[in-house]
Amino acid sequence: MTAAQSGRYSKYIRPISIVSDLLVISMLALFCFNGLNLNYSTYIGYLLISWGTIAFFIKFYDVFRFTPPVEILTKIIKQGILFSLLIIAFFPFSKEVIFSENALLRFMVLSFILIATSKFLLFYYLKKYRIITGSNYRNVVIIGFTTESIRLKELFEERNDYGYRFLGYFSNKKKKAEILGDIDYLKTFVIDNQVNEIYCTLDEMTNDQLADIVRFSDENKIEIKFIPGAKEIFSKNLKINYYEMFPVLTMQKTVLHDPTIKLIKRIFDIVFSLIIIVFILSWVIPLLSLLIKLESKGPVFFKQGRPGLDEKEFFCYKFRSMKLNETTEEEASKNDPRVTKIGRIIRKTSVDELPQFINVFLGDMSVVGPRPHLWSQNKSYGKKINKYMVRHYIKPGITGLAQVKGFRGEIESDEDMRCRIKLDVFYIDNWSLILDIKIIVQTVLNILNGEKKAY
Repeated sequence: MTAAQSGRYSKYIRPISIVSDLLVISMLALFCFNGLNLNYSTYIGYLLISWGTIAFFIKFYDVFRFTPPVEILTKIIKQGILFSLLIIAFFPFSKEVIFSENALLRFMVLSFILIATSKFLLFYYLKKYRIITGSNYRNVVIIGFTTESIRLKELFEERNDYGYRFLGYFSNKKKKAEILGDIDYLKTFVIDNQVNEIYCTLDEMTNDQLADIVRFSDENKIEIKFIPGAKEIFSKNLKINYYEMFPVLTMQKTVLHDPTIKLIKRIFDIVFSLIIIVFILSWVIPLLSLLIKLESKGPVFFKQGRPGLDEKEFFCYKFRSMKLNETTEEEASKNDPRVTKIGRIIRKTSVDELPQFINVFLGDMSVVGPRPHLWSQNKSYGKKINKYMVRHYIKPGITGLAQVKGFRGEIESDEDMRCRIKLDVFYIDNWSLILDIKIIVQTVLNILNGEKKAY
């Protein structure tokens, strides 16, 4: 079984755990509070929002294969206490409800027991599953041959319930039988052997080597972690975890990797796209269909494959603004002869992009995010520009920070693309719902004021 096969279901564990907890809360609320004259849809909604909010702030679902059981228990107790307080807080504001201490106590005790039990059962089941079947493992390599790296390798072998499969050391400074090669060979080995995580001993790496490995891991979506030694490293993107008593620094994923945040952004996308589809596209599509057809032969919609989340292809929709041609992999340029008369108008006002709200509703895109590039641009700039591939960590957007800052449309130079990527990465690292709203508002203002590169 390959690394990809052994870990292909891991990403579903946390969402399944969240959904199962929310179902337990909903069912217990119906059972325990029966007969209290409650508006059940309102109260259950309140309970679910309360649970999700607390879980987000205390990182209740941040449980990893190396997390100690005592830390899990601490999270459960903290979540239970805060959730209980919010449960009680609802009743003083609902005068119609008859408060029942027995019902409340029954709900809190049962929810605590069921959720705690399921959380520990899942945790220990996965440990046994890894040991017995050899599945759900992550392939790892270590850069550097030091006392710390040897200790970490021994820990991987002793604690097979953690689910790490050690493949070898790499070093530029030492030659040992255990060392498979230098750091240059590491890249080939990592790709060929589907390595999931790279552990770096900081004492054996120069700053340039470290930057190169970080860039390589970004481009290939490989997790990179650091083994602290004599050198120290400080970054807002680093956090420390302990495998028993062994410290490991991990480059943190962005807030957009959090399941709760993903859900919030997805709900926003669905609501916003539905509003546009119902109130704007419902009458714009028939009107533009007629105008586009009257001017030139061809389909109303232009459909093109673009790289999306995790660089998986999806079909991006636009209103057709050009005459039928074979050069679909070329961006429109100023005074492009392929653009029709109606096409110039809808491109200038960005109306041609409106069908992408259907992409948003279907889940291929987000309202705000890095704009989806052409495949040819991915091939051209993927290795050339630092952190280019980071933009594929999230869904592409109809508009984005780069676009409202003036970097939309045709790419005229490598510097244009570098500026766009810097802004895309900044957006991913600093996402908030307020930032999304600001970008949407600025996009509308830019359209109303007219944009130089909207051609």
